[in-house]
Amino acid sequence: MELFDLTGKTALISGASGWLGSAMAEALAEAGANVIVTSRDGDRAKEAAERLPVKDDVRHFGVELDQMEGESTARGFEAALKCTGRIDILVNNGHEGNASDLTTVTREEFSRTLENATGWFDLARRFHDHAVERRGGGSLILIGSMYGVVGSYPDAYEGVVPASPVAYHALKGGIVHMTRHLAVYWAKDGVRVNCLSPGPFPGPKANAEMVERLKAKSPMGRMGRPEELKGALVFLASEASSYVTGQNLIVDGGWTAW
Repeated sequence: MELFDLTGKTALISGASGWLGSAMAEALAEAGANVIVTSRDGDRAKEAAERLPVKDDVRHFGVELDQMEGESTARGFEAALKCTGRIDILVNNGHEGNASDLTTVTREEFSRTLENATGWFDLARRFHDHAVERRGGGSLILIGSMYGVVGSYPDAYEGVVPASPVAYHALKGGIVHMTRHLAVYWAKDGVRVNCLSPGPFPGPKANAEMVERLKAKSPMGRMGRPEELKGALVFLASEASSYVTGQNLIVDGGWTAW
């Protein structure tokens, strides 16, 4: 279990107050890390940090950071560094979404969605440069999606909700490949870069009919639970994956194995 122990490490996770982000932040805290939670709403970030479990002398922090805005990313990362003086793990999870499907999305909406990737790269490069400066290496985890690897089934959505957003698919496919690109360039600096891609994890407000249709597409016949991402995240963040970089770990109940 020592391989999975994050005691003494500091993890920065963006967008950690949402459906999946809160579970991932909790996983890092349970593994012993100091966790810095970010959100575009500073108060919400602090509230999320206060809800995290505390082990021994571990401390958690909330920082305002909007990856869609360059100045906010710069300020937020500097504020995060001041919390503990170092960051060992970065989880790029924050996401500004848009529900417009391929029949209604505008050029402006499509481009705005892709700016999430720009923000993630900005934050990732700041993390890399910090790791190089302190000569301590690090683990960078980008949150992808099964929809960055496969297309969606039209019949799962037709007649009940809009189609899965095309801009989201383009974004997540780009994130998966950006993972590979950064991994091969940053390996020499001791910075591992991997992608964690959730499959179907609909939130409590998801359309019930759509959820039933999605279940029929899964070999396991059910949707994922947020806590089922915990093990995979801690694996990628810890020394348990010390020889793993440039990979996309898909947690999807077998969806992409069909």
